[in-house]
Amino acid sequence: MTEKELLIDTLRRLNQTGIPYMLTGSMSSNYWGIPRTTHDLDYVVQLSEPVIRRFIEAFRGDFDIDEEAIRAACRPPYQFNAIDTRSPFKVDFWLLQPRLFDRCMFERRIKVNLFGETAWLCTAEDVILHKLYWNNINPSERQLGDAAGVVAVQNNALDVPYLNHWAAQLQVIDVLHDLLQGRIRPKQT
Repeated sequence: MTEKELLIDTLRRLNQTGIPYMLTGSMSSNYWGIPRTTHDLDYVVQLSEPVIRRFIEAFRGDFDIDEEAIRAACRPPYQFNAIDTRSPFKVDFWLLQPRLFDRCMFERRIKVNLFGETAWLCTAEDVILHKLYWNNINPSERQLGDAAGVVAVQNNALDVPYLNHWAAQLQVIDVLHDLLQGRIRPKQT
């Protein structure tokens, strides 16, 4: 199974459950920016107790998934994963947090078509902000490179007032300005 096949498979399963979700991480920055290889998928899911069983059933069989880990994800770090048994890939699921930015990002997600499947995806601006936020927590050239790749591709289409507002709230305004001014560039391969 390739990354593309895994993406299609997980989108299909999530769409069939009806559970609200959003594709994030490197796959979303690949959509909006300069693509790079990745070995996992990242989703934010709005998962409540009544739908946990439906979620598990949707992934049972082809994924190693632990019900206790899912239930434990209701506490920090609000994350669990599903290991694809057909490939070396894994899928990280993050529960939607009550933080205002997380809620705003989830509400702004957009519906796109990825390889013939409906996909709920975070916006280009939210990809940038999320990458900068995570870089602030755990500095990484990869996070900055992904954000710079989105800026390079989306450039004038970006909602700069929105970016500035949330960058100030997330305390990443200086690095955002460096990105927008071209002082941080995408990695050249």
